[in-house]
Amino acid sequence: MPITFLQRSRLAGGPGGCPDNLEIRAQMKVFVAVKRVVDYAVKVRVKPDKSGVETSNVKMSMNPFCEIALEEALRIRENGGASEVVAVSIGPTQCTETLRTALAMGADRAVHVDVGPITVYPLSVAKILRAIVEAEKPGLLILGKQAIDDDCNQTGQMVAGLLKWPQGTFASKVILNKEKQIATVEREVDSGLETICLDLPAVITRNKIKSPKI
Repeated sequence: MPITFLQRSRLAGGPGGCPDNLEIRAQMKVFVAVKRVVDYAVKVRVKPDKSGVETSNVKMSMNPFCEIALEEALRIRENGGASEVVAVSIGPTQCTETLRTALAMGADRAVHVDVGPITVYPLSVAKILRAIVEAEKPGLLILGKQAIDDDCNQTGQMVAGLLKWPQGTFASKVILNKEKQIATVEREVDSGLETICLDLPAVITRNKIKSPKI
């Protein structure tokens, strides 16, 4: 399957034209999986043959929970916890539009795995993500807790199992300790909030955050 790499254009130096001091930034990549879905504001229609949802001439956008995951990764980078944010999408050619949105939001690079028009289910997505992660070796993989099209809430847990990495799901707050290589995750459970510590590398699925910046 074809793999495309995209990269955001940069001005020389860091924010405000100041040179980046890479020596004081953590040399850790954060990967974020993003999915192209029917825009959340669109009223979905079922195809006449009842085979699925109509997507022709329908506005598509990044899954809202993937936006939340990307915003979390950007926050980690801005706080000095990571050196690079890489967005990954698995799907048809049109997914490059979603990845360009991720680059516009602030991601440093983007990887597109073109699987053509076929539907890719969570286990297949998890296996592809595992292969990319094993090649790129990021310190953290962040996903949205679920996609709004199928509501499966499975990919993050599956890829964590395949990688044998610790996982923190439904995270509402993430704090990285660079020295100890630990991520502290506050997550929502039925009885309220639970705080867990994960050894890095780890998989986190993100729940809520302030409105993503565009």
